[in-house]
Amino acid sequence: MLYLVATPIGHLGDITLRALEVLKNADLIAAEDTRHSLRLLQHYEIRKPLVSYHEHNEARRTAELLTPLREGKNIAIITDAGMPGVSDPGWRLLNACREEGLEYTVIPGPSAVLTALIGSGLSSERFLFAGFLPVKSGGREREVRGALERSETTVFFESPHRILKTLTVFAELAPARRLCVARELTKQFEEFRTTTAAELLAHYTAHPAKGEICLVIEGNNERRKPQPEPEE
Repeated sequence: MLYLVATPIGHLGDITLRALEVLKNADLIAAEDTRHSLRLLQHYEIRKPLVSYHEHNEARRTAELLTPLREGKNIAIITDAGMPGVSDPGWRLLNACREEGLEYTVIPGPSAVLTALIGSGLSSERFLFAGFLPVKSGGREREVRGALERSETTVFFESPHRILKTLTVFAELAPARRLCVARELTKQFEEFRTTTAAELLAHYTAHPAKGEICLVIEGNNERRKPQPEPEE
């Protein structure tokens, strides 16, 4: 069976008991970054064969991993943090298993998206996760405009090296819109900073952001307002 296993997004204590059981009983563990994952495995004294499975070798490695799965082996996929398949490798192999009728399951656990959403204090009733913001300015601005238009809360992944550029676009288009920079989640210097786009830009211009970032954008309140009933 193939297991997609969620791993901690920072604090090693956040792994589930079920995830540990699966990793201890796996015949092989496929990891996005073997050096990074080795720290987690060594912490829990898990010693299993380990192979790399990342965006640059995913197609080739998927074909290779299907062979032991067909033979009845148990393979666990883990990424550097969070759930495999969410902006990380995992989707391709899972779908290959679906096509061949091979068994698979998902072991739930930590999620940077949900942690950021709840910690932001913004509405979590309806939300959209939109992955990583585009690197190029044109694509980034289109995504920003889309987030400002929709009524749902939007969650993006963003790099600390580009967060100022992104906040600049938000501050230019909607300076009063509330955003949250959620960074270093579950780690020592965890931060949830929720305020207007203009204030966030000023803050991180003076205090450059470090670490992994989730950016949460408040939905368009005007679009959320209930429409009046049509007159008969």
